[in-house]
Amino acid sequence: MECNILMIVVAIIGILAAIAIPAYQTYIAKSQASAGLAEIAGVKTGYESLVSEGTAITGLAQIGLPAISSARCSELSATTYVAETGEADDAIVCKLAGSPKVLDKFIALERAATGVWTCVTDLDEEFRPKGCAAGTPDTGAVTDL
Repeated sequence: MECNILMIVVAIIGILAAIAIPAYQTYIAKSQASAGLAEIAGVKTGYESLVSEGTAITGLAQIGLPAISSARCSELSATTYVAETGEADDAIVCKLAGSPKVLDKFIALERAATGVWTCVTDLDEEFRPKGCAAGTPDTGAVTDL
């Protein structure tokens, strides 16, 4: 009798694990994407400051990124803006690090000539941070310090 109860408990735990593990992996992937966005969103002010001064971006440290990678982003980059228009495609880009669901995917903040920022990513819809649209950022950008 005790053996049957133990088998039932093990079966219930197995069923719960089969449901919980995929949900947890999705949660982790979403949080890693949001953390990457938060990292690049924090340097928009530095980027915007350079645009308003008419200064070209020659290194990531100019906009407040201390390194070319981090725990959240395996590669960070910034595109120098076009001086005549102030527009820059893929102004700040994070190549995500983390779980296989987000690994090597991009999340970017693009700046239009009007000064409006938009989020673009190639992440699957279920992992995209709120407000990010689908797209594939170019990677021809400043990546050195």
